[in-house]
Amino acid sequence: MKHLHPARWACALLAAPILSTPALAADWSDTFLGYRFSTQYTEPMNDRTIQKHILSLTHVNGYSLGQNFFNLDILQSDRYDPSSGNGSNGATEFYATYRHQLSMGKVFDKDISFGPVKDVAITAGFDLNTKNTAFAPRKRLLVLGPTFKFDVPRGFVDLSLMVGKEWNHCGLGAPACPDSRSSFHTQFLASLNWNLPFDVGSVPLKFQGFANYAGPKGDDYAGISTKSEVLVRTSLMADVGKVAFDKKNTLWVGIGYEYWYNKFGNRYMANGNLKPGIKTSAPTVQVEWHF
Repeated sequence: MKHLHPARWACALLAAPILSTPALAADWSDTFLGYRFSTQYTEPMNDRTIQKHILSLTHVNGYSLGQNFFNLDILQSDRYDPSSGNGSNGATEFYATYRHQLSMGKVFDKDISFGPVKDVAITAGFDLNTKNTAFAPRKRLLVLGPTFKFDVPRGFVDLSLMVGKEWNHCGLGAPACPDSRSSFHTQFLASLNWNLPFDVGSVPLKFQGFANYAGPKGDDYAGISTKSEVLVRTSLMADVGKVAFDKKNTLWVGIGYEYWYNKFGNRYMANGNLKPGIKTSAPTVQVEWHF
């Protein structure tokens, strides 16, 4: 049997809910606008800390065979991360993520739980980004793999083990980027996602976030080997809408933290020195408005 490229498997799975019309009806959904802010963000090859305002639109829904997740971040940097051609203006980035989970337990109408795992899903999706810097990244990432859904009293904990294939762009020109376009090697990806609600007295709270590991993906644009990458983004949120206006799951406010190591797989320069700006440790303030 002929083996299909992971990207083709991903496209087939992404099309699955579209090809089956009855499965499109959502059993539940949640949509919200988010905002987060920090003065401690970083970018590779930049030795300054950067202030960013980040707006997000998130939608998640569940249907008879699985669920969908979509998020769009709009990131506005200060002048220390300048846009191309105008050093006084900060860069603007758009970053979109989509994931579709197809539940194997629901597809086969069978209990496939084991140990702490209540179900196994097949996850497929993509990441897309663009940013108006001189580097001009245009990330295109396809992912595919199993997701283990853990049995927790409230909320969810998911662990996804996937393969990913990335294509990207560099606009710096030679010698920094002899080839402006790059098709990176297939890489291993692990993603732990969680949302755990709990109460302290009469105040509803939730501890949410994700921890991603991305393995090396071959050489970068300058022929330098990429390294393993870790990104953790988490927050503790309070349901202010419930406390102040008796409107549950409407307005959430909280604090968060982002840790990013070897950002985008960057580690060393051609001379063997460490690149600046490849580690982020940023406390954040966050708001969510659900509607």
